[in-house]
Parts: sequence; C-alpha cells; structure tokens
Amino acid sequence: MEVKIKAGEGGRTFGSVSTKEIAEAAKSQLSLELDKKKMQLTDPIKALGFYDVPVKLHPQVTGTLRVHVIEG
Repeated sequence: MEVKIKAGEGGRTFGSVSTKEIAEAAKSQLSLELDKKKMQLTDPIKALGFYDVPVKLHPQVTGTLRVHVIEG
C-alpha cells in the first residue's frame, strides 16, 4: 500500500504521515475499513520508505500493514 507525502531535497518530508492518512489509503487501495485509533505507531512517520504499521484487530490479535511512503 502506498501513501504519498510532500518531500524536499534529500527525501526530507514536510510534516508526517498520520494514521488517518494510512486508514484512507487502505480504504481506497485495499478496500479495507480500518479504524485509525487501532493503529499503533510508536513514532510519527517522517521519512520516505517502507514501514510496518501494527494494527490491533482484536484484543489478542495484532496484524501488520506494510506501508510504502512515497513522494507525491
């Protein structure tokens, strides 16, 4: 799944990718309804690249969503 963010020279981003943006991308690209509150980001995503985002699916089940942050 890809999320686009504005970036300047050297891949430095303007702002960060939020769980809301990840949830919207999952809905449009994968047809998945994910609650942004269930995503467990330890730190904000502030650089281009691949990230594994843990998603709490059930109290005892956590899935991982692979997110590719690209310049857009």
